[in-house]
Amino acid sequence: MRVLSGIQPSGKLHIGNYFGALRQYVELQNQGHECLYFIANYHAMTSVADPQELREYVDEVATGFLAVGLDPEKVIFFRQSDVPEVTELTWIFSCVTPMGLLERCHSYKDKIQQGLAPSHGLFCYPVLQASDILIYNSNLVPVGQDQKQHLEVTRDIAQKFNNRYGEIFNIPDPYILDETAVVPGLDGQKMSKSYNNTLELFEPANAIKKKIMRIVTDSTPVEDPKDPDKCLVYAFLKLVTSDEQRGHWHKRYTEGGMGYGEAKKELTRLMNELLETFRSRYEELNKNRDYVEDVLAEGGKKARAIARDIMEKVRVATGITAGKQ
Repeated sequence: MRVLSGIQPSGKLHIGNYFGALRQYVELQNQGHECLYFIANYHAMTSVADPQELREYVDEVATGFLAVGLDPEKVIFFRQSDVPEVTELTWIFSCVTPMGLLERCHSYKDKIQQGLAPSHGLFCYPVLQASDILIYNSNLVPVGQDQKQHLEVTRDIAQKFNNRYGEIFNIPDPYILDETAVVPGLDGQKMSKSYNNTLELFEPANAIKKKIMRIVTDSTPVEDPKDPDKCLVYAFLKLVTSDEQRGHWHKRYTEGGMGYGEAKKELTRLMNELLETFRSRYEELNKNRDYVEDVLAEGGKKARAIARDIMEKVRVATGITAGKQ
């Protein structure tokens, strides 16, 4: 199966990115799927205006993906902008996409409420996203439950194009990411850089420790039972423990006789144990920027070869270029 997913470059990667998506990207690559993963720098232009900042964010994401285990021998990993055919396809799709379809997308309204400028790019974001997915004839698209609407838009656009011009595009299916991997922020909201409530994937061990120790807990006395389902520390513990370990800590909470400090110390140990391998690899890659750039460049060539074949069929089907359908 051909799997396609992308991530916007918007700053430092955090454990929400890892548990919510990156970990599962690595699992999919190791299951033998044909995986294409890209850094969505065209999409990022809707929120990042500074060119140097955008370049730095792309470098950060590229290094981070490789550090957590993405294998360029097994996947095609590339920059969105290294496949310019995607923007050509976006215009063609724009000509078959009803306005009502875009007006129903909740993402545009949500982002306006968050303070982003109401640009044409932001409004037509789902059309570019459809191009990203369909130009590689993807079969599976990893998404969270909150992103399913955009994939439905992609499916609608593919069907409208195929109905008008012939069966060129696959109709992709969602691969729903593990909902148990939803990661709260240090303040209980969704983990997000915009909320400044993250545990970054590559920050030093001491910084991780300080952040964990600052997590707010209730004032239940040490000797009393505690509700693990209402505790942020336990929510993080569930991410980094085995089933057996989770059972142990659930029992420690509900039996009483445990202070939150004990749970925080164990969380710190386990979290840093997980992140240490990533940190080491990240530091190595930062010393070899040419390698990271070569991976992206090579991935871009492979991705573009697929896109060119699809676009040639699209151009002929739509009458942009001469040829027999």
